[in-house]
Amino acid sequence: MATKSRAYKAAAEKIEADRFYTPAEAVALAKETGSAKFDSTVEVALKLAVDPRKADQMVRGTVILPHGTGKTARVIVFATGPAAEAAIAAGADEVGGAELIEKVAGGWTAFDSAVSTPELMGQVGRLGKVLGPRGLMPNPKTGTVTPNPAKAVEEIKGGKIEFRVDKHANVHFVVGKASFTAEQLNENIGAALEEIVRLKPSSAKGRYIQKGAVSTTFGPGIPLDVNAI
Repeated sequence: MATKSRAYKAAAEKIEADRFYTPAEAVALAKETGSAKFDSTVEVALKLAVDPRKADQMVRGTVILPHGTGKTARVIVFATGPAAEAAIAAGADEVGGAELIEKVAGGWTAFDSAVSTPELMGQVGRLGKVLGPRGLMPNPKTGTVTPNPAKAVEEIKGGKIEFRVDKHANVHFVVGKASFTAEQLNENIGAALEEIVRLKPSSAKGRYIQKGAVSTTFGPGIPLDVNAI
């Protein structure tokens, strides 16, 4: 633990006090301060000027990162018949109907994303207590409730990420690994920011993106210059 603490402090010392970095500058610094022991995940956190308690200000969506996340997502699919066969062919890690629903109801959540066909959502809906808190509940707004689960699997495996503003109006998302090139990370961040800006609620007032930071696993946050976003 002490080693991590020293590494964190060393990384934090490279961040200038009271300075806000452009996304490109933050990416360069994140690559420099990432862990030398493993390939750190690079994340972005934003504070939005929205009120999540209001339905018309709930910012939620998905975006396919041009260069993926650097991680192969584990995807399960609730489907039967031809849709299930297509999902298996698309690379789903586990596919099924009633048996898979019971497995998840028992507490199994060893996956990163869940997809369902519309006809099974009546049964999948009772998994809310298991999937909801983990952000894994299939939802038509994010394309995870669909009659074409094979396409959803391909998109998720190909780097599609989901984001959702939390109760404090913050949104967090992964943009890749420290081993990515600066160009790859910048393009991933750009794609995600473009979609988040596109989803700005018409009822949101003032500066939409109030604060932002880029960080790596166990690393300090690098404050973003929101004027440069």
